[in-house]
Amino acid sequence: MAFSGTVFYLTHFMSNPKTLTIPYSRHFLEWLDQQQLSLGLTTYQTNRLCLIGIQPDGQIYTPVWEFDRPMALHATSDRLYLATRYQIWRLENVLEAGQLLQDKCDRLYVPRVAHTTGDLDIHAIAIDPNQNLIFANTEYSCLATLHPQHSFTPLWKPEFISKLAPEDRCHLNGIATVNGIPRYVTAISQSDVASGWRHQRRDGGIVIDIHTNQIIAQGLSMPHSPRWHQNQLWLLNSGTGELGYIDNNQFIPVTFCPGYGRGLIFIGNYAIVGLSKPRDYHFCGLLLEEKLQQKQAAPRCGIVIIDITSGDIIEWLDMDTEASEIYDVAILPQVRCPMALGFKTGNISKLITIGQPINLTPPQTSPNSNPETLLFRGINCQNSQLTPAIALTSNLSKQPIIDPPQATFSPHHLPQKHNLSTTL
Repeated sequence: MAFSGTVFYLTHFMSNPKTLTIPYSRHFLEWLDQQQLSLGLTTYQTNRLCLIGIQPDGQIYTPVWEFDRPMALHATSDRLYLATRYQIWRLENVLEAGQLLQDKCDRLYVPRVAHTTGDLDIHAIAIDPNQNLIFANTEYSCLATLHPQHSFTPLWKPEFISKLAPEDRCHLNGIATVNGIPRYVTAISQSDVASGWRHQRRDGGIVIDIHTNQIIAQGLSMPHSPRWHQNQLWLLNSGTGELGYIDNNQFIPVTFCPGYGRGLIFIGNYAIVGLSKPRDYHFCGLLLEEKLQQKQAAPRCGIVIIDITSGDIIEWLDMDTEASEIYDVAILPQVRCPMALGFKTGNISKLITIGQPINLTPPQTSPNSNPETLLFRGINCQNSQLTPAIALTSNLSKQPIIDPPQATFSPHHLPQKHNLSTTL
């Protein structure tokens, strides 16, 4: 039908988003074009989500939107997950393949679902192969997932953490997945007291294999953003300003970065690293400061692109004029010029999209089956089954993750990216 997937009242009423004027290296846009990707980044210091792409005329496009303390960012071509102060947002692309917004943007990410978790200081998000959302619950020193009724369901905690408490004891801050399954986490210390990590910043950092509960690397300085890439475990040893990998329980530095590293993503032989300026006593007294002085270099805020085969920084983008801290970076694959909607303007109230028409025929059941069917605003809903997410070795992981009941039509699920669907 002609109206399916159509965007209404958007191009006529939409105000242009704020964009950033920022310097970047000579071949930065060429590199984005060659890799066929755009970038997303968060900075909680200025409460911004920023997308970076290329306009049809070849110019950079850097729209930004305000969210309340945005931190962890997980992206695919058509979906963003964004952790804010007390919520996790899911933003869906509402443009169809080949459709352009204002003859320019090939993606339009719209906030569709928010899970209200309370202030958990979420530092990392991972999506497992079953589409379970797993996050680093830094405030409670554990890995957790969403719960349909409560703030979170704990999945795993380090053995040295004696209880779940809102005390940010070890500053557990990063997740590395292997084949989509969470496998490694980073923490700044092994402290089991409130904010104990703050006194272990220089050399208390660790990496834990959550399948064995073994510490596989220690003596690190404020490690962040562990990533499994090309059969190696990479991370940012932020307190020394280095990107490197773990080999035989040792951190092997590859590149010195002129800033405090947080946010790491790979594509092929390239690493994209977010950099921040050290801001207060939490960052002072680290080896990073000494190295910057030795190199007569000032700390930078922005992103750098590193060739991991040579260790060279080949491209960069500076945010110094717009922010002093970057928290996370993400790749938007096969996206050239992305756009999003936030809540500060009236644009989001004027956006209406309609999904594919759906047949309301009740689902067929066998004579022996007795499904629990709910009637919710005229929609037939079947209770979903309890599905475990990941098998971990701690006691916390023995409880299954509960998927919320999903509204279902036969034969399709309720669409996730549009405002509504039509019925036939």
